[in-house]
Amino acid sequence: MQLSFQDGPQARLITVDNNRIDAAIAISFKDTMREMTADGPDRIVVDMSRVDFIDSSGLGAIVAALKQVPDGRSFELAGLSSTVKKVFSLTRMDTVFTIHADVASALDGGLANAS
Repeated sequence: MQLSFQDGPQARLITVDNNRIDAAIAISFKDTMREMTADGPDRIVVDMSRVDFIDSSGLGAIVAALKQVPDGRSFELAGLSSTVKKVFSLTRMDTVFTIHADVASALDGGLANAS
C-alpha cells in the first residue's frame, strides 16, 4: 500500500498511489491512514485519482479511515474515477463523504512539507 501526504495551508493532501483498494490491501490502507490522519491540518483531502477499482473491503477501509479521524477534522475525497464513483453512488456512500471532482477543486492553496 502506497500512500503519501503533503501539508498545505488549507489541508493535508493524502495521495493513494495504488490503482486498487481491495481486500489484499484494505488492512494496510486503514493502518496507514490512521497514522497519516492522527495529526496535521483540520482538513484531510484524499486524492483517489489513481484508483480505478474498489471492492467492499476497500470501501470498508475508507469508511474506517473516516471514523478514525479525530473529532473536529474533515475527511474528504477527490478525483474519483467513474468506476469508483459508481461504487460510492450504489452504496450511498456519496451521501456520507464530501467528494470533490479533483484535487484542484478541493484545495485553494499550495502544498508544502512533502512526506
